[in-house]
Amino acid sequence: MPASRSGGAVVRRCYCRDATGRSLGAACPELAKRSHGVSAIRQELPPTAEGARRTFRRTGYATVTEARADLDKVRDVLDVADADDEDAQRRVGDLLAAVQAEGRPIPDAAEVKKRLHGGVALDGSVTVGDWLDQWAGGRKGAKKKTVTGYLSHIRLHLRPALGHIRLDRLNVGQAQAMFRAIDARNEVIAEQNQQRREQEARCRWGHPGKPPPEVSARLAVERERLAAMPPYRRPTGPATQQRIRATLRAALNAAIAQQLITFNPAEHVELASGRRPKPQLWTAARVARWRETGEIPGPVMVWTVEQVGAFLDAAERQFPRLYPLYHLIAFRGLRRGEAIGLDWSGVDLDGQQITIGREIIVHEREVIEDTPKTDGSAATIGLDSVNVQLLREHQARRQAERAEWNAHAAAERAKKKTVADWVDTGKVFTRLDGGWLHPEEDVSDAFRAIVRAAGLPPISLRDLRHCAATLIHAGGGDLHVIKEVLRHSTIQLASDTYTSLLREVDLDVAERAVALVPRGARSAPAAAGVSDALLLAQLTKWAADPAALPPGVRAALVADASELLATSPALSAARAGQQDTEVPESPAEA
Repeated sequence: MPASRSGGAVVRRCYCRDATGRSLGAACPELAKRSHGVSAIRQELPPTAEGARRTFRRTGYATVTEARADLDKVRDVLDVADADDEDAQRRVGDLLAAVQAEGRPIPDAAEVKKRLHGGVALDGSVTVGDWLDQWAGGRKGAKKKTVTGYLSHIRLHLRPALGHIRLDRLNVGQAQAMFRAIDARNEVIAEQNQQRREQEARCRWGHPGKPPPEVSARLAVERERLAAMPPYRRPTGPATQQRIRATLRAALNAAIAQQLITFNPAEHVELASGRRPKPQLWTAARVARWRETGEIPGPVMVWTVEQVGAFLDAAERQFPRLYPLYHLIAFRGLRRGEAIGLDWSGVDLDGQQITIGREIIVHEREVIEDTPKTDGSAATIGLDSVNVQLLREHQARRQAERAEWNAHAAAERAKKKTVADWVDTGKVFTRLDGGWLHPEEDVSDAFRAIVRAAGLPPISLRDLRHCAATLIHAGGGDLHVIKEVLRHSTIQLASDTYTSLLREVDLDVAERAVALVPRGARSAPAAAGVSDALLLAQLTKWAADPAALPPGVRAALVADASELLATSPALSAARAGQQDTEVPESPAEA
């Protein structure tokens, strides 16, 4: 029930005791004197959760005015809770009881009201970690994968570094220090990873045949040292740091909206640019370097047109059921989850188009169905005739697989085994029993196996989507077409991502085009067709008579001509027949 303003008062009390040491309290005869004792306040509080009564008491005031001012503060705090909200009243009562027990100043009623409506602790002790947990847990409407990213940032970075700090006391320096610590940890990780690579090299024999006993013993010792070293770890790069800051910034903005804080320190943290890496083409030179050293030039690599063709040929041989899926990703730029989540209801083969409406992803080791990554990702894109034909063949194959599976399931059930009939999930690409494909185990693992078997330079399945940009460009599409097919939010994003890649494609095509034309052996040019004797005669004339030279090149050419006459063996050999040589009259004639 609500606390009553009438349940409190300002009283006088003293600390006088009788002859036995017992406190006289209100019975002290001296309390009638104004100069005796001190003022105190007493205010009834809402009952505890168990229903027990409690009272706020505070003494030591020099004047009645001071005591009455604090009593009014206590009553203002009590008025924050609505009369019909017992939970809010209890929380306010708990706050005032803690204030009395700890001797803290009476809180401001407006601040208590903000915290009460914000759903956070009223005593001002809410920490950054408490708020982050509450904020992430209340992200209604956010995609599951997005929330998983928030929780990962909170668990791995934000809570360990900032979780103990009071929310209203977090400052820019503390947030910046967290990212400096991440950079320092990255340096340690890079050093440990390099040490492990070097140790792995010491563990290899590197020669054909079995190593001698003494070498085997040494290798065994090196392998023991390798086992004791930390495993490979991935550093927290600039892009990830930008996302961590974005998580903190969003959480603190929500706290500002709840009027819990007035300033967002994450807005003022300085970080390195987190721009996405530019895709690079697997040119012949880069492939040769990779085969020699194993080094991959960049984090995002894209195949050439020929390499894409080699991959698709290998996929058709090794995994014919997944071949149409890979073909669709390579030419139409679907994301892995979008291709696996494609429904037959979104496929119009006669109209040569598909509609992206759902995706299947891995969320916390569980395969789930979700909406596409962005609103722009849910779109309709056209299909070429080859993709249409492959999907028709795939559809017919699935019907045959369905009949075969149901016959197999019936035979297994006859053997008292539990095998269900083919399940109709409505998906275009499924397992043999009709169930969802696992994005990693069924699709990405098969992709990597095909790449290894074909001897192709490595790319990720995500990078196969980037290959679609090169194929669209090779087919005559511009950046706008690439943006529409790959469903980027803006053409600027497509430009930032693919401009350098498409330039490499153009140069690579230009070089291969020149190489297609057969040419005869070319001899080295002899001074624009002038024989050694004519060249010697002209150089001698120009060196002796600089006025015969064009003014703009006179000084430089005189010096060069004199040097050539003095140092060239070929010209020196021809110098003896100079008197029989007709000298050109001008540089133009030469």
